[in-house]
Amino acid sequence: MSITKESELIGMTKVSEVVGTTLKLMREHAKVGMSTKELDEYGAAILKKHGAKSAPHETYGFPGYTCISVNEEAAHGIPSEKKILKEGDLINIDVSAELNGFWSDNGGSFVLGKDIHNHQPLVDASKYILQKAISNIRGGVKIADIGLLIETEAKKRGFKVIKNLAGHGVGRSLHEAPEDILNYRVKTNRERFRKNTTVAIETFISTKSTVAVELNDGWTLVGNKGGCVTQHEQTILITDGTPVILTEANELWN
Repeated sequence: MSITKESELIGMTKVSEVVGTTLKLMREHAKVGMSTKELDEYGAAILKKHGAKSAPHETYGFPGYTCISVNEEAAHGIPSEKKILKEGDLINIDVSAELNGFWSDNGGSFVLGKDIHNHQPLVDASKYILQKAISNIRGGVKIADIGLLIETEAKKRGFKVIKNLAGHGVGRSLHEAPEDILNYRVKTNRERFRKNTTVAIETFISTKSTVAVELNDGWTLVGNKGGCVTQHEQTILITDGTPVILTEANELWN
C-alpha cells in the first residue's frame, strides 16, 4: 500500500510489530517432541491477545493460524497433531495477520536444536540474501534487479531459488501490487519499487528445486526436485534510502 498519512504508518507499524513478535516467540517456543499444531495454537493465542486476526485463516480458510513447514515442505505447511518436531528439523514459520484494517507478513526458517542434517548453511544463506536484497531496495529501483541479486547470491553459495513463489505488496490486504517480487530476474519486467509503499520481501532458497508444487492436501508446497527450501521474509517501508523494516520485532538477524 501507499502510505499517505501518519495514521497509516502507525497502523502498519502496529500490525507489523504483532506479527514480528509472534514469529519470534513461536521460534523460541518450538521444542523437540512438540506437535506443529501445538506450536500453531501458541502463535494463535499471541495474535488473539493483541486483537489481531490470522491472515491465512481469515482470507483463505487455511486450516491453521500460521503456516508451519518442516524439512522437505517449502511453504504453506498445515499445523497437525501428527507432525512431531524432532532434533535437527528444518522448520519454517510464516506469520501474517490483520489488525485494525492493516495487514503485515513475515516468516523465517531455522534449525531446531543441533544441526545434525547440515541445514544451517541454507538457513544462513537465505537470511543473508534477504538482508542484502532489502539493503538495496529504495524508490526507483527495478524489481527485476532485486530478483537478479537474490538469484546471483544464491548461485554463489551453490543454491537455487524457487521461481514460482514471490514477495508482494501488503497493507490494506495480504497480497497487493506489486504481486510478484520474484527471486530471479524477468528482463521484461520494468516495474520499479515506489517510495512510501509497504511490501513483503521474501527469499526462497533451495538445495535442488526451482519450482514449488502443491501436495494433495491442497495447501502444502514441496520442491519439484526434492531437497529443502528456506524462506525469510520482512515487511518493509520503502524510502529514498535504507528501507524501514516494520517487522524487525522478529529479530531474524539477531
